[in-house]
Amino acid sequence: MALVKDVYSVEFYRQFLDVAVKVIPAINKEEFLQKIFDGEFENKEWKERMKHSTAVLHSYMPEKFSKAAKLLEILTVKLKKEKWEGYSIAFMFLPDYIETRGQEDLESSVKALEVVTQFISCEFAVRPFLVRYPKPMLKQMLLWSKHESHHVRRLASEGSRPRLPWAMAIPALKKDPSPILPILENLKKDPSEWVRRSVANNLNDIAKDHPDTVLHIARKWSGISGETDAIIKHGSRTLLKAGHAEMLKHYGLDSRNIAVRNFRILTPEVAIGDSLEFSVVVENKATRNQTVRLEYAIYYNKANGQLSKKVFKISERVYAPGEKVNVLKKQSFRPITTKKFYPGKHKLSVIVNGEEKAIKTFELKR
Repeated sequence: MALVKDVYSVEFYRQFLDVAVKVIPAINKEEFLQKIFDGEFENKEWKERMKHSTAVLHSYMPEKFSKAAKLLEILTVKLKKEKWEGYSIAFMFLPDYIETRGQEDLESSVKALEVVTQFISCEFAVRPFLVRYPKPMLKQMLLWSKHESHHVRRLASEGSRPRLPWAMAIPALKKDPSPILPILENLKKDPSEWVRRSVANNLNDIAKDHPDTVLHIARKWSGISGETDAIIKHGSRTLLKAGHAEMLKHYGLDSRNIAVRNFRILTPEVAIGDSLEFSVVVENKATRNQTVRLEYAIYYNKANGQLSKKVFKISERVYAPGEKVNVLKKQSFRPITTKKFYPGKHKLSVIVNGEEKAIKTFELKR
């Protein structure tokens, strides 16, 4: 199976250099390849190879960043005209160059970020600038939110997320997200679904620290359009999973007349590598239609013997009066790189409109 780090192949660098030499005259193709494929290259993981590419590229660039940034912009425009199927992640060394070399020159970096992100996203590279230059960068990102390119508009939203996964957090925006809100306001009706999804993810980040802010936005934006309703619904997902009472109420998710019956764990003992199976009957006892958000939670046993809850969505739809639904679900316990399972007692619960209706115990074995 091909590894992510293998995108940095001889073929990739040769294709890149065919374009790069037209922009950066100092580059010698064979010398560049020798520097890349040094004695340590095979032992490097993806991020190390990416950083190594940044360093090798820098060895051929002007020392003054403003001049290097101009070359980077021209290079990116030329690269954008080429077909690079399957190679997009490999070019992360271009925004990394700006992040690594440009922090002393905000003006040149901003211009370069705007150009480069239209080829390869600069959502990670922009964040150190937000930390170091919060006011001018937020002002710039507000301008970007009205840019003609949807790539740049997305950078305004994705780059300003308080808790962007795999990236450095922005402590000031976690504490006070109010500077982000005008950016999201500009993008709430964006024609690009890619941008709108970023807005939703930004809202979801904010919700983890400021649920009332997202509740206010949900009420304010509700009904503007189907697309905007989808943004706030996706942006509210953490609050809905957590059973946030006011957000549940906003979506009309009331559990009082929804009954859970015949909850059974069909595999009370599960081996690591196999699947947990369970069944349950859900009934709308009301005399009117009722929206039912049906979820289940696994209380995973941790290394210290304590339990950690994770919620999974089954469905969300309208139940007719008296309607009964038989649900049969499986949950895999196959080991994956991002999740380690520990044997012992676990718990499983059924959640209806944010309320845990039933809970049972099962055993996970080696």
